Amino acid sequence: MDIESIITGEISKAFSEVFSHPIGAEDLSLQPTRREFEGKYTFVIFPYLKYTQKNPEESGRTIGEFVTQHSPIIKGYNVVKGFLNLEIEDDAWLQMLKEIYAVDNYGQSASNGKNVMVEFSSPNTNKPLHLGHLRTIFLGDSMSRILTTAGYEVNKTNLVNDRGIHICKSMLTYQKYGNGESPDSTGIKGDKLIGNYYVKFDKEYKKEIAELESGGMNTDEAKKQAPLILEAQEMLKKWEMGDEATVALWEMMNEWVYAGFDITYSTIGVTFDKFYYESETYLLGKNLVDEGLEKGIFFKKGNGSVWVDLTEYGLDEKLILRADGTSVYMTQDMGTCELKHKNFPFDKSVYVVGNEQDYHFQVLFLIMKKLGRPYAEGLHHLSYGMVDLPTGKMKSREGTVVDADDLMQEMFETAERHTTDLGKNEGLEPKEANELYKMLGLGALKYFLLRVDPKKRILFDPIKSIDFHGDTGPFIQYTYARISAIIRRAKTLHISTEVEDDIVFHKREADLIYQLSKFPEIIKDAGEDYSPALLAQYIFDVAKDYNGFYQEVPIFSEDVKALVKMRIALSEVTARVLKSGMAMLSIQVPERM
Repeated sequence: MDIESIITGEISKAFSEVFSHPIGAEDLSLQPTRREFEGKYTFVIFPYLKYTQKNPEESGRTIGEFVTQHSPIIKGYNVVKGFLNLEIEDDAWLQMLKEIYAVDNYGQSASNGKNVMVEFSSPNTNKPLHLGHLRTIFLGDSMSRILTTAGYEVNKTNLVNDRGIHICKSMLTYQKYGNGESPDSTGIKGDKLIGNYYVKFDKEYKKEIAELESGGMNTDEAKKQAPLILEAQEMLKKWEMGDEATVALWEMMNEWVYAGFDITYSTIGVTFDKFYYESETYLLGKNLVDEGLEKGIFFKKGNGSVWVDLTEYGLDEKLILRADGTSVYMTQDMGTCELKHKNFPFDKSVYVVGNEQDYHFQVLFLIMKKLGRPYAEGLHHLSYGMVDLPTGKMKSREGTVVDADDLMQEMFETAERHTTDLGKNEGLEPKEANELYKMLGLGALKYFLLRVDPKKRILFDPIKSIDFHGDTGPFIQYTYARISAIIRRAKTLHISTEVEDDIVFHKREADLIYQLSKFPEIIKDAGEDYSPALLAQYIFDVAKDYNGFYQEVPIFSEDVKALVKMRIALSEVTARVLKSGMAMLSIQVPERM
C-alpha cells in the first residue's frame, strides 16, 4: 500500500473539486509530521495559497475535511498554521505491515537493465592502506551494494597507482638500505615493509636538502638538486625504458605490496571485479588527443604542447599533452575512461575520490563530453572530505598516518573491552566471542565513516564510534541481537507470526511501521544522491524507533494473542530491514550478544 500516493491523490482531487484548480498528484509532496503533533504525514499549505485564495489555517481545514471524508485511510487531521497533519487509520497500518512482512527481500528492486561502474580504493604501491583509504573503500563498497539493491548491474573496479616517482622513491631506498630483506625474512606485512622505505626516503631526502642549504643553496633549488631525488628520477626513466633490473625490482616489491593489500581487503570484507594498473594505462589517451586536435577541441601551443580551452565553463586552459609528447594524468585518465567503457559498457561510472581532485574530474568530464562520448553524461565524481585525527592531518611520507590494519586491530580490542565491561559476551564460546569483537569493531568503524555526508570532513574518534548508545554501529547491532532473541523465544513458545485483522495499534507501533515503509524510498534516494549517509541515518532511526516500541509496548506479557503475534511479526520485519540496511553498509549484525 502506497499511502503517500493515496493521500496526494486525494489532495489533488480537493484542489480540482473544491478550489477548481487542478494540480497533479505527482506535483504534490508530503513530509513526516513532527513528533510533537498528532499525525504521520504533513502537507505544507503555503506554496498553494494563490490557488485556495484563503488564509493558511482555513485552507488546511478545507483540504483536511475533504480528504477525511473521501479517503478511507485518513481518520483525522489537525492544522498548525500552514501545516496540515494527517492521521492514518489502523487498517492502513495493518495492510502495510502485512505487505512488508510478505516480502522476503523487502527493499530490493527488480533489475533496471542499467550498468554502473564504481571505482574506489585506488591505492599507491609505496605504502599500506591507512585511515584515509578506509573512507573511500567503505564509500565505494557501500555505494556498490546500494546500487545493486536499487536494481543496477554493478562492476567494482580498483585503479592501482603502481608507477611514478613516488613508487621509485620506495624502490631506490630499498635498493640502498634494504640489504635484501623481505616480508618473509622480517615478518613484516609487504605493504608495511615498503611503506617504511617510503618514509625512509623522506627522512634521508630532508637531510640532503638541509646539507645543501647549509652550503648556501636556496630551498627550492636544494629540493631539485638533492642526490636522492635525482637518482629517483633516473630510476623512473630506466623503468619507462624497460630496464630489466629496474623492472624486476619493481615487480618484486609490488607483489609484496599486493599480498599485503589482499590481507587488508579480506579483513575489511571487500572484493573487486576488476583491477586496472597505472603501469598498463599511463600511455593510453594519446589517440584521443589526436581525435581532439582533429575535431578542433584541443589546440597546440608554439612549443608543441596540447591544451584544451575551458574558459567558457569558467575554468582555464588545461594541459593535455606535454611538448615532448609525454602524457600527463589527464591524458591517462581520458584513455582509461574509454577503456573502462569498452570493458564494461556502463550507463554510469562513479569515481570515489577525495575532494582535492574536484577540479581534475570536472575537467575530465567536460573533455569527454566535448569529445562526444555518449557515456560522458553518466560520469560522476563521488567527492568526499578528508578524515582527520585529533592530532591533525595525516601525512604518509612522514609516517604520521593511522595504518588501516593497526586501526582495525585497535577497534577489535576496544570492542572486546566494551563488550566485556557491559557483560554482553556472557555465554559465548571464545571463538564466537572473538567473531563478535571483530563484527562490532568493524561495524563501529564503517558506520562512523559512513554516517556522515560524504562531502563533509570527518574527525575520527575510535572511542565514540564503538559506544553502544547513540548514533553508532554497535547500537544498531545490539538492537538487531535483541530482536533476534525475541524471535528465538517466540519460536520456542511456538507463537505464530500471522497478522490478524482488526488490530488497534499503539502509537509506537504505527511509528515503526511508518518508518519501515520508507525503506525502498531511502535506498532509491541513497543511490541517486550517492550518499550511504542517508541509509545509515535511516537505519539508526529504525533502531531508535524499535527501542522506543520495545520499552513502551509489552510483547510476551500482552494478554491479547493477536497483538502478541503482530508484535513479533513487526519485530521480525524490523530485524530484516536492519540486517539488509546494514549489509548495504557492508556491516554484519550478530544473532546474539
